[in-house]
Amino acid sequence: MGQIVHFGLGNFARAHLLDFTADSGDWNVVGVSLRSAGIRDGLKEQGFEYDLCIHGQNTKRITILSDVLVAPEDVNAVFAAMADADIFSATVTEKGYHLDTSGELDITDPAIASDLTGTGPTTLIGFLARGLVARHTPVTVLSCDNRVENGATLKAAVKRFCALAGIEVDWSMVSFPNAMVDRITPATTDAVRAISGDPMAVPTEGFREWVIEDDFAGPRPNWPDVQFVSDVEPHELRKLRMLNGAHSTLAYAGIAKGHSFVHEAIADPELRDLTKQLMAQASATLPDTVQAQAPAYAEALIQRFDTIELAHSLRQIAMDGSQKVPYRLIETLRDLLQANQPSNAVITGIQAWINFCLSETEQGNKLDDPKADEILKAAKSDQPKVALLTLIGAADLAPVILA
Repeated sequence: MGQIVHFGLGNFARAHLLDFTADSGDWNVVGVSLRSAGIRDGLKEQGFEYDLCIHGQNTKRITILSDVLVAPEDVNAVFAAMADADIFSATVTEKGYHLDTSGELDITDPAIASDLTGTGPTTLIGFLARGLVARHTPVTVLSCDNRVENGATLKAAVKRFCALAGIEVDWSMVSFPNAMVDRITPATTDAVRAISGDPMAVPTEGFREWVIEDDFAGPRPNWPDVQFVSDVEPHELRKLRMLNGAHSTLAYAGIAKGHSFVHEAIADPELRDLTKQLMAQASATLPDTVQAQAPAYAEALIQRFDTIELAHSLRQIAMDGSQKVPYRLIETLRDLLQANQPSNAVITGIQAWINFCLSETEQGNKLDDPKADEILKAAKSDQPKVALLTLIGAADLAPVILA
């Protein structure tokens, strides 16, 4: 039986990687929580099983979790699980990679600085770096987060950590394939728990997609429906710029208009039109290999956003904007400007994030963002909008965005 050690056992991991792996056959998953024991405690009460509530389909019982470890409680137990695993996978969100605005490991980040001293570790980067030292068999490190070139980015961060910490790893035995993941998975509500009768139930849509670079160092599950390709980038850009870019724009612009959920925001005629324009503009930046797919993909996305039953919170999507906006909107804008293509909808999305930051600050709300303190400082500066763009590495675009 193959084994995956997965870092970050939130709803998305339980609706995506665990669902695919449950369909694959003879594999199990050990989950790792890097922070709290809440998910472990809830799942342990029911033998690490839970209901996946798939919209439009029957509820599916997921039974492949063999254990959930809580890193702050027992670091050595995590390393023991890693020693024999075939795959290390992760859904720690964009902020869990601890990167600076240039996309490199941020060694000034307090958590990374602490891990570099040899204490802990507490971060995904620290666990991977120190866990790879003891490996004598091939292992694949599989990022399942929404980052551009997520595998290559994670590899670069881990290698830099190792170099700074004086850790020697046999990199010939480790691979970091890039991957694109897609499945809209909102937070669990009391209504979902009541309907399913499972306090740990996870709601999700029927659609699921996973495209992975065919670069595994060792064995892999026989995942059904997964596309193994030589180049993930076209699929990755399609999803990041069209789905995620639209999601972020709907979140910030929708909250400003008093909406709470995606289905409410997309039902707003003004925001629906903005979303369609943004997708069309984003599609113009995609590689030729996926250009033909863009219109049908955009139409399907609108239908997915329309699903009332998912009740996807705009504030959930709005979290961590400083980490998401650069990949979802800023890079799209740069490509559009370089190609002299229309970009008004993408600019509107970026402006919506700026206005969201300023509005939340004015109301005294602390943003749910790893750079919340820096955002507050920027918002109180003499030129708050320019300062916010500087914070996400887009100061040079201020004349265009703020025109």
